[in-house]
Amino acid sequence: MRTSAVLFLLFDKVQSLDVTGPLEVFTSANGWLRAHGEETAYAITTASVGGAAVRTSSGLRITPDADLAETAVPDLVVVPGGEGTWSPPPELTGWLRRNGAGVPRVVSVCTGAFLLAEAGLLDGRRATTHWAYCDALAERYPDVLVSNEPIYVEDGPLATSAGVTAGIDLALAIVEADLGREIALTIARYLVMFLRRPGNQAQFSTQLSAQVAEREPVREVQRWIAEHPDADLSVEALARKASLSPRQFARVFAAEVGVNPGQYVDRVRVEAARRLLEDTGRGVEEVARDCGYGTPEAMRRAFLRVLEVSPAEYRRRFRPGPRPARH
Repeated sequence: MRTSAVLFLLFDKVQSLDVTGPLEVFTSANGWLRAHGEETAYAITTASVGGAAVRTSSGLRITPDADLAETAVPDLVVVPGGEGTWSPPPELTGWLRRNGAGVPRVVSVCTGAFLLAEAGLLDGRRATTHWAYCDALAERYPDVLVSNEPIYVEDGPLATSAGVTAGIDLALAIVEADLGREIALTIARYLVMFLRRPGNQAQFSTQLSAQVAEREPVREVQRWIAEHPDADLSVEALARKASLSPRQFARVFAAEVGVNPGQYVDRVRVEAARRLLEDTGRGVEEVARDCGYGTPEAMRRAFLRVLEVSPAEYRRRFRPGPRPARH
């Protein structure tokens, strides 16, 4: 694999993490390759209209490498989001309109999808953005097929990701496709990512979609569930940990977390099983045991109910093969 030219577009009021998150992933991949005596995979350039310095939405000042008008068409364009996407420089969207179709890979982070849509690159394609702006994207650009669930969506040479940190997941997916799963997972660990999430995963994990309880005993139970999916997580056992009666615990948990204890446990166990199927070679029976399912059939029923796919099929779809050879 030859070195890919990667171009990050910059503009005033860009979201800084939309830029630095993916950039750190590609830079870390280069560092890994250098440390192992290999050529780097990504030649990274940042550019803005006129080459002017930009001020991010958080006030950070970034000086780009180049004037966008003078950059060659790259192999990969990264379009970040931020407040600046609501009134971008016409030269920026004009550059995307003229050159986007000729770029082998174009990706956006967060509301950067609005810039791709404004340039006409998403017409007739599936796309996503930050959950808070999915409806606005669909309303403003009716030709775009907006999906508000996934953390990123790939459609041909274009890929769009959800809010902020989802750009890191998308960048890791690109590295995985280019260099292999082990390097991508190594980078995720280096960046202290909780896990490398597949694109189909919902924008909210169980811990994000559920509320965090106000009472410390119930919060402690939530932590215990996440850390011990293989334990006895019956209402009675969890109530003892919270020093409440089972009836009182179930009522307080549902009121403060937003779902009943059984539903929360089901979500956590499915999420834990997904991670093991994606990131380890453990057999389905072992994963079922480690995640608290009595039998592989019980895990299979849970997957079909929540994900509409069996554990074996989930692993086939979302656990890629070995690292591809670089030429």
